[in-house]
Amino acid sequence: MHTLTHYTPPREPWLKVLYDDPHLLVLDKQSGLLSVPGKHADHKDCLESRALEAFAGARIIHRLDMETSGVIAMALDKETHRQISKQFERRKTSKTYIARLAGVTEKEEGTIDLPLICDWPNRPRQMVDHINGKSAQTLWRVLEREQGTTRVEFTPITGRSHQLRVHALSIGHPILGDNLYGTPETKAAAKRLQLHAQKLTLFHPAQEKYVTFEAPVPF
Repeated sequence: MHTLTHYTPPREPWLKVLYDDPHLLVLDKQSGLLSVPGKHADHKDCLESRALEAFAGARIIHRLDMETSGVIAMALDKETHRQISKQFERRKTSKTYIARLAGVTEKEEGTIDLPLICDWPNRPRQMVDHINGKSAQTLWRVLEREQGTTRVEFTPITGRSHQLRVHALSIGHPILGDNLYGTPETKAAAKRLQLHAQKLTLFHPAQEKYVTFEAPVPF
């Protein structure tokens, strides 16, 4: 079992606000910061607790892995939380991620359709399981090929835990800086996980329209 031992969340900037109104708060989460509190007393500092200090009633709607940066939305009232949570459950939202992969991909784009399940003895690791795994699909396309790496755009259709990280590994190109799924070489190739939630589109219940939020890619 992999456990979080040394948790030293970034201090500056404390909170990166992309958007706020009386109902919705959108933040740019930094790599290395938990989305919600961990079980250990030293893991209470997280994006949600920081948001609550500045925005009363802020409640997490969806999560990003600690190592992943980018756009994350929170509700500021129960009704907004209920309605947007349903959008995530029913796959009515749209998310775009940017990643840097180890190696150079042969194809320009593709679809990864591999079911995932928790690798229980090694949790929180996930793995492909064609018998018991839950359906998981990811669209990807090449943005740029660099020296021994490939920058890609991921569009997840489903939202399984560690989906993009395991799907990248499954095509032979783990995400650079991934300490859970990478090789010693790919882990050392970047100081942080090279995965960023660049864009999120959802239906704003109060404004009754679709809205899109973006966070600049930090790598």
